[in-house]
Amino acid sequence: MTTTASGSLWRARDFRRYAGADAISKIGSQVSLVALPLTAAITLRASPFQVGLLTAAEMLAFLLVGLPAGAWVDRMPRRPVLVAADVVRAAALLSIPAAAAAGVLGLPQMYAVALLTGVCTVFFDVAHQSYLPAIVGPRGLARGHGVLAANISVAELSGPAIGGWLVQALTAPAAVVADALSYVASALLLVRVRTDERRGQAASADEEQFEERGEAARGGLRSEIAEGLRFVLGQPVLRRVAMVGALTMTSFGLWSATVPLYLVREVGVSPGAYGTLLSAGAAGGVFGAWLAPRAVARMGTGRAMYASALAATLFLPPLVFTAGGARLLIFPAALAASGVATTVFSVAQGTYRQSICPPHLLGRLSATMRFLMWGPAPLGGLLAGTLGQLAGVRVAFWTACGAYAIAHVPILLAPGIRRLGRD
Repeated sequence: MTTTASGSLWRARDFRRYAGADAISKIGSQVSLVALPLTAAITLRASPFQVGLLTAAEMLAFLLVGLPAGAWVDRMPRRPVLVAADVVRAAALLSIPAAAAAGVLGLPQMYAVALLTGVCTVFFDVAHQSYLPAIVGPRGLARGHGVLAANISVAELSGPAIGGWLVQALTAPAAVVADALSYVASALLLVRVRTDERRGQAASADEEQFEERGEAARGGLRSEIAEGLRFVLGQPVLRRVAMVGALTMTSFGLWSATVPLYLVREVGVSPGAYGTLLSAGAAGGVFGAWLAPRAVARMGTGRAMYASALAATLFLPPLVFTAGGARLLIFPAALAASGVATTVFSVAQGTYRQSICPPHLLGRLSATMRFLMWGPAPLGGLLAGTLGQLAGVRVAFWTACGAYAIAHVPILLAPGIRRLGRD
């Protein structure tokens, strides 16, 4: 059943299953965020460039299939796509501990698994975002996005610590099993979701006309991709959001390849402590997920985006001062503060873009935005590896922090952004 009243989200069985599957898989993914680079760095003794290449391989899928994934998902029922992506990711990840146990694990396999799971993640994320409006209805979008943001925050709060201590207790390849099992659990929950995806897609005469126009315009994959691109690029605010996402994900590529090497090799923290630091830093995201729907409702989407972008810009720079001893506390404190801001921004922009999108374009909207936002991420991984190899891990870490600090500037410079959503 589609949920229309925002307060009744958790009373809807399908939403509980949908959100539960999302929470479980995200926790597992956070375990792998720790376990995969540590498998390369500790088990395989990879160089900074090789760790950067692993990060790039995982994110390359957004460049390879980011745009066509949206058109394909718009042609198919979303639930089977979600289940298939979970099953393939689980099988791919289980190959890592199996190869390690057999003594044949190498970097080429790590790169292949990273690329395959990245492709599945593209399809999963596009289908997952596109499925939400059918489950919660238009009135539940802000709260629905708030729940998904809370899932991310809870996963970031618990997953890295679990991953770090699993690596320390069992070895890095064995810790990857936790992520694989999370995808299995997610698939089992999603199989039981019964929401009819067609419900709510023609809730008004205007939306029906949108759908008919979209069906008539379909002339093949290329034209469907172009339709999604035209919609996004024709919206000034979405263009700015895409710029923020591109800068953020370039920074994330730098970050993912650099931070484990910096904290474990340069500062000297243990794998367990490394995971705990990441988790402590994510605490702000939990509060941000609670705050975000309230901020959007009270301030409007535009002012919520502007305020959170400004806060993120101010809270991230102190990360560059992270070092050993007492200065290690700067890392979780700055991450927690920025986590509040970035979570509010994520919910605000996600609510805005789905509220203005015709139903027949939801898959392509998600895919186009993810392509534009995540596409530069592999470049960040390659840049991190190159900087780490040539100038040292410390310089690469500083570069990642600086890039994160300026990522939200395009929204701060957007004309009229604070008046958005106040009508």
